[in-house]
Amino acid sequence: MTSFNYFRQTISSEEELQELLGGKPSQLASNKVITQLDQHCRDFIAKSPFLFLSTSNREGLCDASPRGDAPGFVMVLDDKTILIPERPGNRRVDSMRNILSNPHVGLLFLIPGLEETLRINGRACLVQDQDLLEQMQVKGRTPLLGIGVEVEECFVHCAKAFKRSGLWQSESWLEPQELPSVPKMLADHVKLPGMTGESVAELLEESYTKRLY
Repeated sequence: MTSFNYFRQTISSEEELQELLGGKPSQLASNKVITQLDQHCRDFIAKSPFLFLSTSNREGLCDASPRGDAPGFVMVLDDKTILIPERPGNRRVDSMRNILSNPHVGLLFLIPGLEETLRINGRACLVQDQDLLEQMQVKGRTPLLGIGVEVEECFVHCAKAFKRSGLWQSESWLEPQELPSVPKMLADHVKLPGMTGESVAELLEESYTKRLY
C-alpha cells in the first residue's frame, strides 16, 4: 500500500486541472514573467535577507533549502546572473550535489514584513572564483563556494499565502513554550547512543555561536 491509496479522486491531465480551477489565468498573471533582472528585481534582492533554494537530482528527488544573511547577501553580477554565498552548514550539501546532477533551480526571495515574494528560475553552477567570493566575506571569512544562477524567469508571487497564514503577524505566533522542541526532535530522529535533547541543544548552540561563518 502506498500513501496515494488514500486518495480516490486525483487529477490526471492539465485539461481537468484548468477546468476545475476556472479557466485561464488573468492577463496580469500570464504576462508578469520576465527573463532578466530589471531594477525592481535588483532592488528586491538587495533588500532580501532570506531565500529558499529548490533543487532536484537527475532522478527527480527534490530538496528545498533555506539561505540567509544580511540584506544584500546575494550578489547581482548582471541582468542575467546572481551569486549566492555558501556559508558553513552541516556538510550534507544536498543542494550542491543536486546541482551537479541537475542544474535547474528555483529560488524564492523573502523580505520580512512584505507579503509578496520574488521567484527566480534558472540554471545553477558551483563557483570557486576567489575574486568574487572575497567580496562576500563576513567577519574576515571568505566562503569556500558560491552558487551561481543564470536567470531564465523571474516574477512576483502574490501575497495570498502570507495573508492566509498571518506569517508576519506577531499576534499569530506561538508562545515560546508552545514551540516544538527541535533538540528533542533531532535526538529522537538520530537515535544515537547517549544523544539526548539536552546534548543536541548544546551542539546546536555551539554551532550557532561559533560556526555561522
